[in-house]
Amino acid sequence: MGQEELEQMTEVYNMLVTYLVNYSFQIFGAIVVLVLGVFIGRRLSDLVLALCAKKSLDITLSRFFASAARIGIITFAVLIALPKLGIQVTPFLAAIGALGLGAGLAMQGLLSNYGAGLSIIFTRPFVIGDTVRINGVFGVVKEVHLAHTLLTNEDEELIIIPNKHIVGEILHNSQTDTILELSVGVAYDSDTDAAMKAITEKLANVDGLSQQRSIQIGIEEFGDSAISIAVRGWAKIQDFHQIRFAANQAIKDALTEANISIPFPQREVRMLS
Repeated sequence: MGQEELEQMTEVYNMLVTYLVNYSFQIFGAIVVLVLGVFIGRRLSDLVLALCAKKSLDITLSRFFASAARIGIITFAVLIALPKLGIQVTPFLAAIGALGLGAGLAMQGLLSNYGAGLSIIFTRPFVIGDTVRINGVFGVVKEVHLAHTLLTNEDEELIIIPNKHIVGEILHNSQTDTILELSVGVAYDSDTDAAMKAITEKLANVDGLSQQRSIQIGIEEFGDSAISIAVRGWAKIQDFHQIRFAANQAIKDALTEANISIPFPQREVRMLS
């Protein structure tokens, strides 16, 4: 190591020692302020969550308010601690503003997700536990974050949808259940009233079909070889396909027990001589 490098290291060491001697109490005070800020921020966040729960506020709004309170307290503590370390707040804020502007231009997509997330949180088009359909994807809302919304479906898949793809799009919110549509054909000489009555009574015993919303049933169309009966009900999204299978079996059993046949397509073949 050369003499010049040794002198530079000695100079840096002396500057560091001088800084620690002159600002030791300020550094200690800054650390105390930061620790208190983090502690108070966490406690205030817990207090806000408890208060929101007491007022039966939506969990997404509760988490947002709690996070905003915690971040606000910690930011305030940082602004108090910086001058104690000899750092001027005004240039620091200006630098953060410039960095924020550059980052904003570079992350427009992410910021649009955050903006859409705030819109979802405050307008509340859905809440956790609702069954929604968005752009052909449906599931139960599990979590709502600023950047994205999490859904889960019957297969226990976790579906992540960026919030910018939710706001401004057509949203179907059936709350607890989703629509289940079925159809079956009966012969033209069948008693359609008896068929619909038998199907309705049988479907009442299918687990998972909503009992709060009555089943809708009626003649859908007149086909070439059968009268098509349509059935509309509401099923829990977590067991949607299992409920659909059970409902189809119930319809088949109902028609069999009522001696109503389900015709198959028929074609008339003529031999020309």
